[in-house]
Amino acid sequence: MPLHPRTCSLLYSISCLLDALDGYAARRFEQSTKFGAVLDMVTDRCTTSCLLVFLAQAFPRWSIVFQGLISLDLASHYMHMYATLSMGGSGQSHKNVDESRSWILKQYYSNNVCTLTLFWGRVPTLTNQQKVLFTFCAMNEIFFIALYLLSFSSPLLSPTLLGDKQTPSSIQPGSPAAPKPSMFFTSPWSAGAMEMARANKMDSTVPWILTLASAPVMIVKQYINVVQMVKASQWLAEGDREARRQAGLPHKPHSA
Repeated sequence: MPLHPRTCSLLYSISCLLDALDGYAARRFEQSTKFGAVLDMVTDRCTTSCLLVFLAQAFPRWSIVFQGLISLDLASHYMHMYATLSMGGSGQSHKNVDESRSWILKQYYSNNVCTLTLFWGRVPTLTNQQKVLFTFCAMNEIFFIALYLLSFSSPLLSPTLLGDKQTPSSIQPGSPAAPKPSMFFTSPWSAGAMEMARANKMDSTVPWILTLASAPVMIVKQYINVVQMVKASQWLAEGDREARRQAGLPHKPHSA
């Protein structure tokens, strides 16, 4: 990730595509499990968090934004999964959202939901994709991948730490006018050395196009995360109030 943007982007994209196929494969081979559903969500959060951690280091001015996005992503999906399992029953999927609870989450998780048709007696075939969910997740990941590529190509977002390279100066008589990075940064993993490694590695045209095209969907995706966290919190709070009511809590103090 710090040194090979094209290879990293390719592997990350393949990972995202495989994530879209694992659910279909589980249903196709009749291997759907609760563990698989939780593992799928956990690995998604880990993957995105790793990329956002790198972006926080690559764009230190915006690090608090990326930290906030990591926190929102983890909190939103944990609250939603926990609320579904504890309030909706252990057999209910986190993608089954009641429209009365949240219209936008219903559209996000269930619009154009995949249907299973039986062919040859027992073999389920996927006939319709979860288009809304797939599109939002894909565009959200494309936005962060594009930002990652811009950290290797855009001096506007990731300016060099060494200043103006057009007028190199010699520190001591006889020293090279353009010294090697190792003369400035003793550690190859220092912030300065990492900046040098990323500088001007690729053209920024395509990353900028991808960033601007995917930004509106990414913003809506973060709004959905907020809604998901709020609705899950309210659902859990409703359950707490009902449990306390059935238990007769709080106990009324005995009168003197």
